[in-house]
Amino acid sequence: MAMAKDHYSVLGVGRDATEQEIRDAYRRLARKLHPDVNKAPDAQQQFTELQQAYDVLSDEKKRAQYDRFGHAEPGRHQQVNVNFDDLGSIFETMFGGGGRAGPGARAREPRHQPRPRASEADLFISFRKAVEGGIERVRMSDGKTIEVAIPKGVASGQKLRVRGAGTHGGDLIFRVDIGEHPLFKRSPEHPLDLYLELPLNLVEATLGATVEVPTMTGEDLSLRIPAGTASGRKLRLKGRGIEDAHGKKGDLYALIRIVPPSPESLTDEERSMLQALGDRLGHPRASWESAP
Repeated sequence: MAMAKDHYSVLGVGRDATEQEIRDAYRRLARKLHPDVNKAPDAQQQFTELQQAYDVLSDEKKRAQYDRFGHAEPGRHQQVNVNFDDLGSIFETMFGGGGRAGPGARAREPRHQPRPRASEADLFISFRKAVEGGIERVRMSDGKTIEVAIPKGVASGQKLRVRGAGTHGGDLIFRVDIGEHPLFKRSPEHPLDLYLELPLNLVEATLGATVEVPTMTGEDLSLRIPAGTASGRKLRLKGRGIEDAHGKKGDLYALIRIVPPSPESLTDEERSMLQALGDRLGHPRASWESAP
């Protein structure tokens, strides 16, 4: 019985080869040894050996087993699981099609082979990057850096897929986690809306005023405060929230918070004036007295 060829020799790489070097060697040899290109009498055998070698060495557990025992599964017949994502792109390069390798290739089409399982990871981005969108560069555990396209208006918890960036050529799915902003907050129910706490003093709330309100674009907007505005009131600035990738815009809401003057900041005269005003206005709890 002929001895099985060494997988590293089949791929033409050393035993210390990286995952990328193994992948590159396989892709290069697959173009050369595929039976539709290789006219040697033993072309099918050569290609099968190549597939077997890549199936073992591209899998971390199988490779460790092979390095230790000389075969991937001691005492068992080895089953080949071809990486059809790689073959598909190789066939497309060779034949200019969608992965088919000529008229006789129907039995070898990859459509029945399961795709590599997708991996998931968390991706933390700033509040501004979530609002404006852009490219987020992520350094992976293997030292590589990938670029993730962040759509405008992405929400916390939303998932972003990067094809082919995961384990064994599978997709990598990022779960978005968004940092806080010192002024603005987002609504979980309406993620395109922005909320801003707007402090007013007693006079502004009582008599009304026009105040400047910041926005995420850096532009300040004039907002008219109606006389008699109570704390907790919500004033809406339509279309001044977050704009998503499709052009849909949310609103900006100013949440009123009335800030009383600090007692330490008042002069005796001001204290007397406020006391006199309070006596004249009476307390706002008169309705409680008529409650049953």
